[in-house]
Amino acid sequence: MLFVTVFAVLAALAMADAQPQYYSFSPPVGSAVGSPYSVTGDGRITAIRVWEAYNRNIKGFQFRYGFVWSPVAGYQSGRPQELELFDGETIVQISGKYAYFLQTVAFVTNRGRSLFVGQPHGYSFNMYPTNNQAELRFINGRSHGSITSIGAHWALVDPVFNNTTGH
Repeated sequence: MLFVTVFAVLAALAMADAQPQYYSFSPPVGSAVGSPYSVTGDGRITAIRVWEAYNRNIKGFQFRYGFVWSPVAGYQSGRPQELELFDGETIVQISGKYAYFLQTVAFVTNRGRSLFVGQPHGYSFNMYPTNNQAELRFINGRSHGSITSIGAHWALVDPVFNNTTGH
C-alpha cells in the first residue's frame, strides 16, 4: 500500500512537471545603473509609448493596459513613438541594442507589426516567451537620465481580465 501511495505521488509530480509553463522571464540587459522601474497593469497591453532622446537613446516607456495608461518609466522627452494594438494583438518579442543606455528597442507583435525606436549601435539582445501562447505582461529595469536596462515578463492573460472590450 505504501508503494502505491509513493508511486502515485511521484507520478503526480512528474505530470506536474510535464505541464506547459506559461510564465517566463527574460533577464535584464544593459548597465543596470540608476533607479529601478516596473511597468505593470491589469489585463492585456493595448498600446505602447516610447520616448527617445533625439538621435541618442531610449528615455522612457509607458504601456496602456485596457484603457488605462501606466505611469511613465524613465523620462518623457519630446513626442513619444506609439503603437496601438488591434484586438487580440499581443507583444511577443522585444529586441534591441544597448551600451551604457538602452540604444534601440523594437516591440514585435503576433501580427508581425513592430515599434522600432532608437539608434542601432551597441550590444544586441532578443527577448521572447518560452511558451508560444504567452505574451508580454510587464517590463522592469533601471533608469538614470535614460533607460539603462530592460527585462521582460511573459505569461498568459486570463480572458476574464482582458479589458479591451470595454466591459
